[in-house]
Amino acid sequence: MSNYAIQVESLGKEYIIGSAEQRHDSFREMLTSSLKSPIRRLRKLGGTASVEERFWALKDVSFNVEQGEVLGIIGRNGAGKSTLLKVLSRITSPTTGRVLTRGRVASLLEVGTGFHPELTGRENIYLNGAILGMTQKEVSQKFDQITAFAGLEKFVDTPVKRYSSGMYVRLAFSVAAHLEPEVLLIDEVLAVGDSEFQNKCLGKLNEVARDGRTVIFVSHNLSMVQSLCNSAIVMDRGLLVANGDVQPLVSEYLALLGQDAGINFKDRRGNLGNQWIRLKGVALKLEGQESNVLQTGKAVEFHITYELNKSLESAGFRIEVKSELGEPVMVLSNDFCGSLLKVCLNDGVAICSIDRLPLMPGRYIVTIACGAKGELSDVVVDAQKFDVVEGDFYGGGRLPAKGSGRVLVPHQWSHRLSVRE
Repeated sequence: MSNYAIQVESLGKEYIIGSAEQRHDSFREMLTSSLKSPIRRLRKLGGTASVEERFWALKDVSFNVEQGEVLGIIGRNGAGKSTLLKVLSRITSPTTGRVLTRGRVASLLEVGTGFHPELTGRENIYLNGAILGMTQKEVSQKFDQITAFAGLEKFVDTPVKRYSSGMYVRLAFSVAAHLEPEVLLIDEVLAVGDSEFQNKCLGKLNEVARDGRTVIFVSHNLSMVQSLCNSAIVMDRGLLVANGDVQPLVSEYLALLGQDAGINFKDRRGNLGNQWIRLKGVALKLEGQESNVLQTGKAVEFHITYELNKSLESAGFRIEVKSELGEPVMVLSNDFCGSLLKVCLNDGVAICSIDRLPLMPGRYIVTIACGAKGELSDVVVDAQKFDVVEGDFYGGGRLPAKGSGRVLVPHQWSHRLSVRE
């Protein structure tokens, strides 16, 4: 293996959709499938068996990661990033190819990974240490550091099923980072934590890298990838399309994103939510005219078209705007305004209006979502992209310099003189 911590050779992962014979990634999936199998058999006897579809989440992926390297994996949703990490962490087996790793591998792929909900935080720390092959004494030496970093000293003897998602992430990251695996795999899960904890994690990951351990990091936040990683790979539709130093790779990825204005709703794969409401499209209008180029300070509308698959009285819609580097910029929701939209029985268009667009010039990416009765109905990630050009937001003929932030805030100044005694 030379000096490689990880060696990936011709890796492929195939999923069989709509087949009772498909392999499962976990015991839970296998159990769920076994409970559904009698229904599938009845459907097959009745002539309603689903058509088998083969889908390659990964195709002929090869790369090497040197010891002490911090590698970022970037790509659009559905590119195969999370599947790749599952194979690297041995949560799922590859269909073709192989992965060779050197040393202990710890993974943080989703909230609560590796935690037993009925056990306390203390018990889960020791359990994770045992999984990594550490002795009880070795874990005890790190115990205080783990709880202090996570800020959970008061809750360490509470069952983790009572933890919030933020507490889960803080403890899970702290365990993974402090129990000294040779290879640390981290997915988008850090986005759950607050900004202060994210910065704390980045500092710890840099410390881990300086110790000569290997980190593989998946994130949509490209600024975080740039600050943490020294190399990167770009995934697209299951293929590794680029591999090299992080800065030029981020530029190449942004060019890949710029090839289309947004996803084609008709061609999107898979559905999130219960689909009571199905999102059909999103259009942007600048002062009444449809456009993907908006102007700072001008009136803007987001038009979200939808169809109803269930009789509903009202619904909630949400627009999340990110920078092209994946940094959250703003969230718009009719729930924030204290009103649910009366959708009734008809398909329609939900319209969000902004009197004066408060964004600095640059490229932005929109994710849209909707729900009803407290349940998620549909989500479309990276549904649309738009550019913002300079405009006179403050009416003074100038904007703040580039790098002064993303959002402009209306404000006023006043002045008074101090009275000398």
